[in-house]
Amino acid sequence: MEGELRDKDGLTEEEFLERYEPGDYPRPSVATDMVIFTVTDQAEDNYRKLPEKELRLLLIKRGGHPYLGTWALPGGFVRPTETTEQAASRELREETGVDQVYLEQLYTFSQPGRDPRTWVMSCSYMALVDSARVKVEAGDDADQAAWFKMECRVREKRGKTEVWELNLSHQDTCLKAVLETEEGDSFVRSRIVQQHGLAFDHSRIIACGLERLRGKLQYTDLAFHLLPEYFTLTQLQQVYEVILDRDLPAAAFRRKAAPMVKETKQYTENEGHRPSRLYRKNQEE
Repeated sequence: MEGELRDKDGLTEEEFLERYEPGDYPRPSVATDMVIFTVTDQAEDNYRKLPEKELRLLLIKRGGHPYLGTWALPGGFVRPTETTEQAASRELREETGVDQVYLEQLYTFSQPGRDPRTWVMSCSYMALVDSARVKVEAGDDADQAAWFKMECRVREKRGKTEVWELNLSHQDTCLKAVLETEEGDSFVRSRIVQQHGLAFDHSRIIACGLERLRGKLQYTDLAFHLLPEYFTLTQLQQVYEVILDRDLPAAAFRRKAAPMVKETKQYTENEGHRPSRLYRKNQEE
């Protein structure tokens, strides 16, 4: 067609596409890895005592190479017919049996050598689920799936370098990682110093997910995705405290929470202590 644009080789776009060979350029595989958080009640011997909350992370035990027998984030390769978000939703549904939960993209991890098989980029996602809705089942490439209690805090500081320790535990299984960050830097740029029992670079992805959750808890209502529809103010405060890893003054917290919750006429029942009023998320907030 007269006037059609041509490139420096004299080709039209149609001619260029006819001659284009994708194999001329190395292409990565693309995976999604899911950082799936929930909050559960810690078992208490005294039924009159309010149960403490625990932050938990879903991990799967790998049933094949590489990293056979180690624990990893749920995930898999993106299919040619789906987006990364669709792949993440599919993996979430397959691993937990739930969908329509909070899901947000974290970061694309593309460090060379992060997967021993080939060049693999991981588009990671964070999901928040109410533990009461979840039925965990291991996928085809996993031997087992389990909720691990998690803790992540600064172990020491060396100048501007912060040394973080990540601990994950489930029954008799304990996983550990040590990461270094420069003061003020994100875990995205952290260095894995030590990693025991975890596959790939998943300790970095886990820390990144917790960092995102802690940050957004300060100015969003994400905590409600980890609670049932009806809850007490104490339960809400416990969720904040277990994620932020610090105690919060009750009076100040309730003032902050007041616009986000709506009082109901319901109370807790059969919990061995004085009934507490139940609240729900304020949909008008």
